[in-house]
Amino acid sequence: MELGLASLGALPPAPALAGWLTRHSLSPWLKIQNHIYSMPSLSYKVPSVTECHASLSTNYIRETSEVVDLDWENLGFGLVETDFMYVAKCGPDGNFSKGEILPFGPIAVSPSAGVLNYGQGLFEGLKAYRKTDGSIMLFRPEENATRMITGAERMCMPAPTVEQFVDAVKQTVLANKRWVPPTGKGSLYIRPLLMGSGAVLGLAPAPEYTFIIFVSPVGNYFKEGLSPINLIVEDKFHRASPGGTGGVKTIGNYASVLKAQKIAKGKGYSDVLYLDAVHDKYLEEVSSCNIFVVKDNVISTPAIKGTILPGITRKSIIEVAQSKGFKVEERLVSVDELVNADEVFCTGTAVVVSPVGSITYLGKRVEYGNQGVGVISQQLYKSLTSLQMGLVEDCMGWTVQLNQ
Repeated sequence: MELGLASLGALPPAPALAGWLTRHSLSPWLKIQNHIYSMPSLSYKVPSVTECHASLSTNYIRETSEVVDLDWENLGFGLVETDFMYVAKCGPDGNFSKGEILPFGPIAVSPSAGVLNYGQGLFEGLKAYRKTDGSIMLFRPEENATRMITGAERMCMPAPTVEQFVDAVKQTVLANKRWVPPTGKGSLYIRPLLMGSGAVLGLAPAPEYTFIIFVSPVGNYFKEGLSPINLIVEDKFHRASPGGTGGVKTIGNYASVLKAQKIAKGKGYSDVLYLDAVHDKYLEEVSSCNIFVVKDNVISTPAIKGTILPGITRKSIIEVAQSKGFKVEERLVSVDELVNADEVFCTGTAVVVSPVGSITYLGKRVEYGNQGVGVISQQLYKSLTSLQMGLVEDCMGWTVQLNQ
């Protein structure tokens, strides 16, 4: 059967449809504008024009109820393509469309899009977890929504409201619920992306924006897992400077750390710890996570002053630590304090809590706790992950249960 794309109404773009059909090994063949796609041979008949969209909706329900077959025991932190993504558009009026769930796949964007030419883009990261009873829950999604709004304002972009953001996250997770790992085997990483998709030539905000959410099941971010990582303090490159965009989750912040990170990993280090750009002596953050130091049971972390991302895991760890009676200080933390600390750990959505086994600064290596996991970082890791996975009562009111 041959159909023109225009006649398919709300169907996704051809490349996205192609990717979805290919991943699900569907047959027999459907031809759309000289592209050949396979359709399901058992649960489908070849649809008519009026039935085509309904058929995809039926398959959406069927696919989300199945259990994916993955090697959960060896799940790393890499992209695993799932079934669906969320897409919403925003025009010059600043209002986002309702948005829709589409098959995961490539998107069409102009070569002159603001995100490609001027880096006008933001992203977020959060996770969904499966509880022991099989239900699924999110961890503090409204915090990510609020942070995206703050970042969008800095980057001259409109942003979805908190309600729109959280609803879109829920829709995307439920559409891909068969990809949420079993309890204790990982999580479903959720990547909201806001970008200037409208065409511009001169330097100016884009006339159109696209809000996308895709997901991927993930395991540990660092190959070491909860085992200590080894960091090197960067003395040549800087991640951010005062007045810049270091305090928001704009895409350019991450491209700029790739060179230093590549050099460090080539020397056997796990990642890079950056110092401030003014004095070259105060801790800022690791490439993609915040840093904490412990001395005499006092937990200290660099204060948020515009050059450091206000991490949601960072905020959560501070609140959990304080609830357990620890003294937590948010202030300038010097590299000398780092060298003399009893314990050091990183926090972030991807890493959760990652203990630091060693720091190398100006050629000198300092080890913590005989390469063991620090007592405090281990305690905080257990407390936070138990809450995130629903293993303990959520007295903080941070988790959001999804109705399946």
